[in-house]
Amino acid sequence: MKLLAISGSLRTTSNNSALLRALARLAPATISVELYTELGSLPLFNPDLENTNIPVVSRLREKLIAADGVVIASPEYAHGVTGPIKNGLDWMVGCEAFVYKPVALLNASPRAVHAQAALKETLTVMSARLIEAAFITLPILGSRLDEDGLVEHLEIAQSLRQMLSAFQAAIEHS
Repeated sequence: MKLLAISGSLRTTSNNSALLRALARLAPATISVELYTELGSLPLFNPDLENTNIPVVSRLREKLIAADGVVIASPEYAHGVTGPIKNGLDWMVGCEAFVYKPVALLNASPRAVHAQAALKETLTVMSARLIEAAFITLPILGSRLDEDGLVEHLEIAQSLRQMLSAFQAAIEHS
């Protein structure tokens, strides 16, 4: 099974990016997790350019279509999603990339409820198949855990493994 993992943060030391890297490391051999790294390279969404061939946009579309599922972890800024994740999603609205695509949301902060709600709303409008059994919120914010610390933290590692198991089961039984 191939999963595409997208962090809504461009920050080098992002908790959300570290969470997705830890998820990839904890994935069983039956699941491949690819980290999407070009979110910051996407141009600002412009409907006039939507039907043109912009290589970085085409690559995102192709990766999404090829994935069996998508995992998104995004911080919350001013009670909303980050500009980069919203921009990336906006580029995909006019295509089939998210239609019926299984999506799981990871949240690195119990306080980030508005961004999660906004992501759910946007993805629902895009006809994604939200797998709520695979949504998890972890208290990473302020923990000072890096990728290695997340992998070694027994409860967090167990939560990530359970999330992957629930996500895989939902995808396989659809």
